[in-house]
Amino acid sequence: MTFLILSDIHGSAACLETALASFESKVDAIILLGDYLNHGPRNPLPEGWDTKRTAELLNARKEKLICVRGNCDSEVDEMMLKFPCLNAYSTIALPTQGGIRRIFLHHGHLYDRAKLSSWLPKGTIVLSGHTHVTVMEEENGLFYFNPGSISLPKCEDGKTCGILEVESGKLKTESCKIKIGLYSIEGKLIRECEV
Repeated sequence: MTFLILSDIHGSAACLETALASFESKVDAIILLGDYLNHGPRNPLPEGWDTKRTAELLNARKEKLICVRGNCDSEVDEMMLKFPCLNAYSTIALPTQGGIRRIFLHHGHLYDRAKLSSWLPKGTIVLSGHTHVTVMEEENGLFYFNPGSISLPKCEDGKTCGILEVESGKLKTESCKIKIGLYSIEGKLIRECEV
């Protein structure tokens, strides 16, 4: 199974269209880590800012979406979006021979690493956005991945997103391989690792 990981769209239909054109045909589902329509009071308007078009693009893919709420998301956004998007966090459970491998999704503004370390079992993959800064690192037995922002990057990697791949046919084995890649929204691999 392959997931496209997007965060911090902030209403940029142009950047969302670029990311979808680069990856949508290669993925089974899309993980959205919050901040869908609004740019927030501290951010400039992103390139191609069009909240109605952004909502249309996301609504057309609602069957493929797994979502969490960002700090710029509110009940008024859910009036435009035809899928649930206001949960503070979500979990994906991948069955393995020894139990499950968790993927924990949150935006990044509510739970810090100390809280997550006390909550989550070792081996959990933690996906978050919020900072607009890319992260790929392990700490205290958890693997942290932040795909950055597709519209308003705050790091040298530029406008980025992620791909999480679970090796097909191996899910219920102990040696299930999960690969995470950081990509430009145009489809160029920046870096990847196995977790």
